[in-house]
Amino acid sequence: MSNFAQNFATLMKQFKIWLEAVRLRTLPVSLSGVLIALGLAKWNHAFRLAPALLCLAFALLAQVVSNFANEYYDYKSGADKKGRAGFRRGVTEGDIKPAVMRRVMFSLLGLTCLVGLCMLAWVDPGYNYNNWLMLLAVGVLVAVFALAYSAGPYPLSYHALGEVAVFLFYGLVPVIFTYYVVTGTFGPFAVMAGIAIGFMGVNVLLVNNYRDVDDDREAGKRTSVVVFGRQAARLAYLANGFLALGVLAVLWLRIYYTMPLWALLAPVVYINMHFYTWMRLRRSEGAQLNGLLGATARNMLVFTLLLIIPLVVLS
Repeated sequence: MSNFAQNFATLMKQFKIWLEAVRLRTLPVSLSGVLIALGLAKWNHAFRLAPALLCLAFALLAQVVSNFANEYYDYKSGADKKGRAGFRRGVTEGDIKPAVMRRVMFSLLGLTCLVGLCMLAWVDPGYNYNNWLMLLAVGVLVAVFALAYSAGPYPLSYHALGEVAVFLFYGLVPVIFTYYVVTGTFGPFAVMAGIAIGFMGVNVLLVNNYRDVDDDREAGKRTSVVVFGRQAARLAYLANGFLALGVLAVLWLRIYYTMPLWALLAPVVYINMHFYTWMRLRRSEGAQLNGLLGATARNMLVFTLLLIIPLVVLS
């Protein structure tokens, strides 16, 4: 094999390792909240492309930073071990040096903050500094959460608060503030959509913690599944899907009643996908749950797309 071929093979191997660390299957969690906010902005004839793209970049970068931090700090605390049932962790398996992961993590955090600062230029053309300070405060909280989920003196994911953090920072915050950055206003429908997306995002974390419950218990990581048990987690997973649809009932009555019947496809498709995934969750163990984590995130993204298509097409 030529040197070029060897170098290319090594490069592709490293690329695959870092791609696993990004956790592509989880990215629909951050993507969904931003997309719903953009759909609502389009429906209200207030969509702007540049701030929309900045919001998408900020949300995705913040989640990647959180994923990298989770991998790095779980390795440092001993919560991860080789041969785990979950997706392969490059740092734990020795494929990525901890110091390298740490540098990349903080570099991406800096880039995320830079994108957030660029968003300020689109917030208020009247240069209302109170609005800027509000967005700065939210941005700081997002940056802190990206690390505090797994690190710090009181890591949230180690104290059964991971679901609360996901509900806030992958549900309410991205929907409400994406809508605000793009439109310049707050809206009650964005709040309802943020709550719904929050419930769906929590389910992705529930599957992750459901799979890792034995390893987490052994490592002293008190996730909600460790504290309340797998049966409670299964019931919460099922309930969250119905709660998400219930919260959005008002939105459908207000927005979709003038639209064709196909506009109601989102709840019908989602509830069937959600129930089927829950049935599989009940009879799955170990590495089998990896596919269900991706399926839960997929359900969330499919629902989001089906929800916003009529808003965009028929607005």
